[in-house]
Amino acid sequence: MAAKPQLDAAGSSRKGFVIFFLAAVLALRFPAFAQDSASDQARLPAAQSAFDAGHWEEAAKLARGPADQSPDFDFLAGLALAHLEKWDEAKLAFDAGFRKAPGDSRFLVELAGVAYKQKDFRTAKRHLHATLKLNPLDPYSSEFLATIYFLEGNIEAALKYWNPEDKPRLGSVAFKPSLRLKESLRDRAVAFNAPQVLTADALLTTQARLDNLGIFSSRRMELSPADSGNYDATLHLMEKNGWGDSKTEGVVSLLSGLPYATLYSEFYNLGHDAVNLTSLARWDSEKRRLSLALSFPLYGDPSLRLRVYTDARNENWNLSQTFLGTATPLTDLNMRRVAVGAEVHSIVNGHFRWSAGAEIANRNFRNLVAMSSPAQEFFTDTMSLAGWLRAKRTLIRAPERRFTLDSSAEVKAGREFANGLGPFATVRGVLLAQWFPRAKGDDFEMQTQIRAGAIAGKATLDELFELGIERDNDLWLRGHAGTFDNRKGAAPLGRRFFVANWEMDKNLYQNGFFTVKLGPFLDSGTVADSSSLFGSRRWLWDAGAQCKVRVLGSLTIVLSYGRDLRGGKGVFYGTVLH
Repeated sequence: MAAKPQLDAAGSSRKGFVIFFLAAVLALRFPAFAQDSASDQARLPAAQSAFDAGHWEEAAKLARGPADQSPDFDFLAGLALAHLEKWDEAKLAFDAGFRKAPGDSRFLVELAGVAYKQKDFRTAKRHLHATLKLNPLDPYSSEFLATIYFLEGNIEAALKYWNPEDKPRLGSVAFKPSLRLKESLRDRAVAFNAPQVLTADALLTTQARLDNLGIFSSRRMELSPADSGNYDATLHLMEKNGWGDSKTEGVVSLLSGLPYATLYSEFYNLGHDAVNLTSLARWDSEKRRLSLALSFPLYGDPSLRLRVYTDARNENWNLSQTFLGTATPLTDLNMRRVAVGAEVHSIVNGHFRWSAGAEIANRNFRNLVAMSSPAQEFFTDTMSLAGWLRAKRTLIRAPERRFTLDSSAEVKAGREFANGLGPFATVRGVLLAQWFPRAKGDDFEMQTQIRAGAIAGKATLDELFELGIERDNDLWLRGHAGTFDNRKGAAPLGRRFFVANWEMDKNLYQNGFFTVKLGPFLDSGTVADSSSLFGSRRWLWDAGAQCKVRVLGSLTIVLSYGRDLRGGKGVFYGTVLH
């Protein structure tokens, strides 16, 4: 809080004469007014003298007066009461003064100080934000606000208000626990070092690079005050090596897919070079799948990562409810698909990243029934070559409110090498909003995602968009099952789609082994096709609840129940997210 109030500046001698003359006239016509004015002129210096001498009780008593007294009295009274730790009374005095002088930011600063002393950080931040609107260059308010965010653990928000003052300067940067990752990769991943000033951009870029390495199941940065006003930065990173953080985690991850006949075999940080090998083996008789992916940094740069992969599927489809191209329902369609591809991921900075890739795929279909030419095109045996470019950018980042809005777009073009098919192109766009309403932690986390896309040209069945909950599909409508009798094809498909998902997660339980979250969700969307042979044919709405159990900080078990609000059916579903 301020140590001494700022009083009004003295005027010129000519202004003094005019004021004296007016006061004399008022004194002759209104004697009571003259007495009050004289009393205030004597009372303010006396209250100021008592305050300067540290006589808080006397200063508060002298500064108290009629409701319409000058705001300088209210300010002085609030300061004296604050020194006496009479916080509620001090707040009333500052509130009274601010109502009389709404453009005077001193009152807001002192109200923030009172709220801070009462551990009401939310109110303190509100007053300080209002102060900066009146006086954007006030260094004291910026420092005060940064300190509160720092105490709440919101380092990004603290940096926003520290950085204009070239703070905080780092005294050291350390890793805890120590990493097996090669020192050269580790150092290149971190975009800041001592004795530099830690900036918000450097923090976000570091986080993006660490994520791009793909070997950390969790990350957190801690700032600690050090000597000479500097800060020590400690990066707390849970590194996955071999099977994972531990043998227990590796076994849990490997066997997590057993309930749906799947094994996840994953090896991380091979050779301490952030080389990762991941695989999936599914022996479900209706949808067999085997995939293998190898990823590693390019040129020893954690901002560049190459991923090469192969994916083979042997799936049975039941399209009796979603395809209208045959008189006899397609209930036993078999599709076999093999694909090989490569993709490069690049981190430009904490706000922008891009990736580019190419894939060659071959698919063939069996157990087909007689159908016309337009319908037959979706089930044509063919080989295809496609390439894509994807970009992701943060549109809004408000760390004070813990809100982010990210966008991404993908353009894909290719060719099907079969008669009657030819070139095709796909466009997809995503908006993802995330909000943590609490000042600390992730309780009541809310997430909203809006996605849309379209395919130009002809496409085979495996290229169509699918709106439904299914392990090989990411366009979830959680009240629409993606399988029927364990066969794919139950969810609506098409070459154009729109889907919006909203969910909220409430923390129920947490310990060192697992975390349990529960919350509602609402999904909405539609899918269509120009052939009229596929599509949802109406807007779809699903609502329900889901439970997320995060085990050992590395994998998440998702259990959900969604209900089709228009069709009246419900879907129970469980899966594991790695």
